[in-house]
Amino acid sequence: MRDPVLRCNAIILRAAKPSGNVSNPAKKKQVVYAFEMGELIFHSVVRDILKSHSNAVVGLLLNLIQATLFVAAFYAMFLLLGMRGGGIRGDFLLYIMSGIFLFMTYAKTIGSVFGAEGSTYPMMHHAPLNTIVTISAAAISTLYQHTLTLVVALFLYHSLITPISIHDPIGAYGMFLLAWISGVAIGIIFMSIRPWLPNLAPIGQTVYSRVNMIASGKMFVANTLPASMVALFSWNPLFHCIDQARGFVFINYYPHNSSISYPVSVTVGLFMFGLMIEFFTLKNASASWNAGR
Repeated sequence: MRDPVLRCNAIILRAAKPSGNVSNPAKKKQVVYAFEMGELIFHSVVRDILKSHSNAVVGLLLNLIQATLFVAAFYAMFLLLGMRGGGIRGDFLLYIMSGIFLFMTYAKTIGSVFGAEGSTYPMMHHAPLNTIVTISAAAISTLYQHTLTLVVALFLYHSLITPISIHDPIGAYGMFLLAWISGVAIGIIFMSIRPWLPNLAPIGQTVYSRVNMIASGKMFVANTLPASMVALFSWNPLFHCIDQARGFVFINYYPHNSSISYPVSVTVGLFMFGLMIEFFTLKNASASWNAGR
C-alpha cells in the first residue's frame, strides 16, 4: 500500500491542474474557483495531519499523551513549589489546563505555519496551488488536532476523575481560537522572512517559542501580578488570551490586567504585515534560493 502522504500529494497535484477547456484560470467563475481552492485546502489538511502519523487515531493519541505529560509535569511542579494555593479558586487541574492547551496550540501553530511550503518550494509551480493553501492547511490541521485533544482530555477528566463545570464554554473556546489565530499570524511573519534569512528565521522562531514558556503567563494568575511586572508580559497576545480564557472558565475570576482587544489588534496587524512580505517574496522568489541547502 502506498504511503498516505504520497497519495495526498498526488491528489493535491491533480486538483491543482487547471481544467483543460479553460486556458486562463482567472476566467473561471468565482464559485467554481472557490470550490477548487476548498478541495486543495482539504487534501492539504489531510496531508499535513498524516505527516505526524499515517493513522489519524494514533496521531490523536500521541497528541493527547503529550498534553497529558505536560499537564502532569506542571501539576507536580506546582505541588513541589507549594504554589497550589496561589491559583484561582476552583478546580486546580482545570486552571493548569486552561494555560497548557492554549500555549500548546499557540506554539504548535507557529511551528506548523513556519514549516509550511513557501514561495520557493517546487510544489508552488502547480497552479492554482499557492502559499495561501499551504498556510491554511498547516493552520487548520493544527486546530483540528488540538481541538480534538482538548475535547477528549476534558471528557476523560470529567468522566474518570471528577465532574467539572466551565462558566462560559463558548467564550473560553473563543479565546482558544484567538490564541490559535494569533499563532497563525506570528507563524506567517517567520515564514515570510525565511527565504530572506534562511539561517536566522528558524533560530528566531525557536527562541520566540521558548520565551513563551514563561512569557505566556500560564504558570501564574495575571491578577496577582504587581503593576511593575505586568509590563513584562502584556506585550504578548498569548498572555491576554490565557488570562481572558480563565475569566470565561471560572465564574469567580475576572481579568483586570488583560483584554481581548489587544490580541485581536496585534493579530490583524501581524497578518497584514506578514502577508505583505509573503506576497513581495512571491513576486521576487527564485528557485535558486534553495540551491545548496
